[in-house]
Amino acid sequence: MALAPGDRAPLISLEDAQGTERRSDQLGGRPLVLFFYPKDDTPGCTAEACAFRDSYADLQALGAEVWGVSGDDAASHRRFAERHGLPYPLLVDRGNALRRAFGVPSVLGLLPGRVTYVIDGQGVIRHVFNNLLDGAAHRREALEALRRLQGQGG
Repeated sequence: MALAPGDRAPLISLEDAQGTERRSDQLGGRPLVLFFYPKDDTPGCTAEACAFRDSYADLQALGAEVWGVSGDDAASHRRFAERHGLPYPLLVDRGNALRRAFGVPSVLGLLPGRVTYVIDGQGVIRHVFNNLLDGAAHRREALEALRRLQGQGG
């Protein structure tokens, strides 16, 4: 079952492309933009990842961490991040366990979905955006959700 705004996010504990463990309980109360994408170096995923790259300073200015997640392995993530100058970690979701924990849907039962979650500093999901075709829109949605959160004092 897909998680929705108001739900508590599951604990995230995955290694990134460099082998560093990333844990959501170590964010020190900062919000997290967590975006699940289907596959490294595909056109829509590249557009999405580069959109987050291009707005990374704005996202950080709003206090947020940004983590990308797919089922690709660390070597694929490293190539993808290096090729496109991605400044944020890409998490290795072996077997798509985190994807399942969040309830990220598949398209036609085959293609992993593209869903972005904005999680507040207390671990509560505040915004969910599901759009497979418009990868770049995920950045806009995340920025708007973070601005709303900041306006609420959280």
